[in-house]
Amino acid sequence: MLYRPFGKTGIKISALGFGAMRLPMAWNKEGKGHVKTDEAVALLRRAFARGVNYVDTAYMYCEDESENIVGRALKDGWREKVYLSTKFPPHLAEKREDFRRILTEQLSKLDQEYIDFYHFHGIGKDQLRDKIDKFHLIDEAMKAKEEGLIRHLSFSFHDKPEEMIPIVDRGCFSSVLCQYNLLDRSNEDSIAYAKSKGLGVVVMGPVAGGRLKNPSEVFEKSVSDRAIKTPELALRFVLSNPNVDCALSGMETVQMVDENVAVASDETPLSSAEKAAIEKTADDLKKLADLYCTGCEYCMPCPQEVNISKCFEFMNYLKVYGLEDAARERYAQIGKPWIAKGKDASHCIECGECEKKCPQKLPIIRHLKETHAALNAEGGH
Repeated sequence: MLYRPFGKTGIKISALGFGAMRLPMAWNKEGKGHVKTDEAVALLRRAFARGVNYVDTAYMYCEDESENIVGRALKDGWREKVYLSTKFPPHLAEKREDFRRILTEQLSKLDQEYIDFYHFHGIGKDQLRDKIDKFHLIDEAMKAKEEGLIRHLSFSFHDKPEEMIPIVDRGCFSSVLCQYNLLDRSNEDSIAYAKSKGLGVVVMGPVAGGRLKNPSEVFEKSVSDRAIKTPELALRFVLSNPNVDCALSGMETVQMVDENVAVASDETPLSSAEKAAIEKTADDLKKLADLYCTGCEYCMPCPQEVNISKCFEFMNYLKVYGLEDAARERYAQIGKPWIAKGKDASHCIECGECEKKCPQKLPIIRHLKETHAALNAEGGH
């Protein structure tokens, strides 16, 4: 396992981190899920034994059970070898006192005396203004830090890339967790800025939330001198960025753990020539995707609630990136709020309102028909 200096914290973090958001689950007929405790604990400890020294969980992961499982996995001597990260949910704060109440609850669930990296979860400009600053939550975090309940204050980021800069400039955060992968490099400059200011940088979604777990000949062929499968390529690409300290992976099987550990143990993840070829391929594909739809969303809202931009984004997975399985999987999930709100392309009634507003003058109605014909697993309505 490769280890990297983690900002100004003085610690060395494993290049691979365990994201405990997708632990093995069992589901009942009512749709209620429970973590398979023994299997999950064994999986986490497998990763720890292979050198992973950073585990990331959160208040509501895995039907609110992830913190309990992670805490259990850290028993029997592992706590002294692994850095623990979890997250405070700002959206649940209604008053200043909620910070300490929730932190105390999390320490109890984890059965730990302290947390190494305590994040404000998924923040951006609005959450800073409406929750964190309004209720003086940073002051509360500093008190908890003085008391030894947390070692480092961090944040996970979900906003426009430029909004990360003022958060970094607050000077109170030790690390940032944000998205970065082959399909979404929008945070690249902000990551470099955070690194330059001494923050540790952890990346979520290195295989694009599972989208790059599927084969893509387009990307695989961009590396000409050796055979690399798409998931491995995606992880290698992220870890080749000198401003990234750790890539989180939500590993659900022993095979995933072992494969990812092998990648994160490679001294030379990608040569400069390979990385340049991949970046050029990604840039060329992005330009091609933009010809089809830039995702500006001027066409929305649709009177029939069709999520036009997401329909076209998923079509790009197929048409541009060659990710056929991922495209169909995502398209089938339109309407589920954690994937995409609204409806799929079959609900278009050809009213033409979208085409009047499209700055690229795209034939949106025709493209929606093509999208549904290509991605609808049920063969049409």
